[in-house]
Order: sequence, then structure tokens, then C-alpha cells
Amino acid sequence: MEMEIEGGSVTRILMGVSESTIKGHPHASISSRGAFDWTIQKIVRYNTSAFKLLFLHVQVPDEDGFDDMDSIYASPEDFKSLMNRDRAKGLHLLEYFVTRCHEIGVSCEAWIKKGDPKEVICHEVKRVQPDLLVVGSRGLGPFQRVFVGTVSEFCVKHAECPVITIKRSADEAPQDPVDD
Repeated sequence: MEMEIEGGSVTRILMGVSESTIKGHPHASISSRGAFDWTIQKIVRYNTSAFKLLFLHVQVPDEDGFDDMDSIYASPEDFKSLMNRDRAKGLHLLEYFVTRCHEIGVSCEAWIKKGDPKEVICHEVKRVQPDLLVVGSRGLGPFQRVFVGTVSEFCVKHAECPVITIKRSADEAPQDPVDD
């Protein structure tokens, strides 16, 4: 017997996702993939219809001359019709997660915003009001943390919902911890 979800509502999980910082490696970062895989394996499991994943990619302004987009992507087809696709570096990143969700059968939405990732993620939490925020943590050492200041630490303090930070496993850490 399945338990009726009150009001038939789904649990909405917002995930901040980022690109790999390794030069010439235009893929989801190790941290983002790890956080996604963990969320699917440990939270969603086989209960795919009870969840909706919301993927937010924050682009630092002017890193690629790409104008802010208010488009929402919810299925692999949404990416196919895009003109100027090469201008949108973050789109293949979103496409990766949206496609994975469709393979698994979890509903999702994905969008891009511009700004300081820490501020934008917390702003989007306030706007979208997800049940949970999941962010990957790059596991920077104390030296890098001084300069980078982690997005995950900021979100834990300031986001208006529960936050889960997923640490990267030691064997996934690249030689240079700044690479991800």
C-alpha cells in the first residue's frame, strides 16, 4: 500500500550545479555530478514520482558574454531548438542533468542565472521555495578557502530552507584542488 502524499505534492529539491573548472573540459563539475548521484541514490531512490529536481546554474557575469536567460528547460527536446547554442556554455551542463533525469524518470526544471553564485542561489531559494537545497562541496583546503570562500558554507548559513552539502570523495579530487 502506497502512502498518499498530502495534496499530491512532490518534494522539490533545488541543486546548484557548476561546470568543471578544468580548462577545455566543458562538463559538469565533479562536485555537481557527485551531488546529483548522491541525491538520486540516497533520497529519490525508486520513488521517482515523489520528487522534482530543480537545477540552477549561476554564471559569473561576463565570463562568456552570455545574456541572462529566463528560459526553463524541462526535457531533452527543449535544448534541440536553441539557436546560438554555442554562446551558452551553461546549456550543455543543464542538458546533462535534464537528460539524466529523463532517463531515470524524475521530473525536473533547469535554468541559468547570472551573478555571484552564493547570493543568486540564496535569492532563488527565496523565490522558488524548494523543500531542500543540495550543493556539492569542492572540499577546498583552508588555504584555498580563504580566497574562494565556499558557496556551500554561505548557503548553509543564509538559505531559507534545509541545505545538504555533498562532499567530494577523496579519490575524486583532482591534483589541483581548485580544478573540479
